[in-house]
Amino acid sequence: MMMLDHIYSLFRLARIYSSLTLTFNVEKTILTNRHFLAKLNDIQSFKVGDDMSKREKIMLAAIDAFKEKGIEKTTISDIVKAAGVAQGTFYLYFPSKLSVMPAIAEHLIAQMVPAIEKELTQHADVLDQADALVEFIFAFTRQYRDVLALTYSGLAATEHLKEWEDIYEPIYKWVAAFLEKAKQDKRVRANLNCHYAAKFIIGLLESSAEQMYLFTETDTEEVLIQKREVKQFLLYALGIETP
Repeated sequence: MMMLDHIYSLFRLARIYSSLTLTFNVEKTILTNRHFLAKLNDIQSFKVGDDMSKREKIMLAAIDAFKEKGIEKTTISDIVKAAGVAQGTFYLYFPSKLSVMPAIAEHLIAQMVPAIEKELTQHADVLDQADALVEFIFAFTRQYRDVLALTYSGLAATEHLKEWEDIYEPIYKWVAAFLEKAKQDKRVRANLNCHYAAKFIIGLLESSAEQMYLFTETDTEEVLIQKREVKQFLLYALGIETP
């Protein structure tokens, strides 16, 4: 079991290091499912607001600063100026500019989990739920591709990379619980290891979506093909029978 966990970590590490070559202003990518983009409008945007805590303001201001100047050239002064807080306040929450990266990732996952839950609970059948999960991950990656790219590249450059699996634990747990319920209802194969299947599923869906929205500019037909193949693979892997 420990070996499988190590393999997951290496797989994610390879994806994170690949992101170091990304550019962050990808404007030509097309989202094919407007329904799921509309769903994401309910998620808190990555904008600094008056009702946020100082920690949140610093974290979200860091995203804008990193995007504008790049991670290397951004200074703590740049971040606190954008956040509207004193420089001393920054150090109350973060020891360095790169230590903000895990907080950004945690914020992303904290937004993601309830949104996935809200979407999937609208569907009664596991077949529709699996389809909705694929659509959601693709739409989420499309909308937050610049933040994801920053987070990946930032974590790869810090000692916080080892925290990545811990940050993702809430979404792993939610998907594992979803699979366990489907297993009890005999809608997925009986010998499914829900804990590890959850990690495989999230890794598969994120990687597939990132191929479309982070690493390359693509057209609508390619996105549709990618999603269709991912859905078929997921159904076969889980043992979900289709009509």
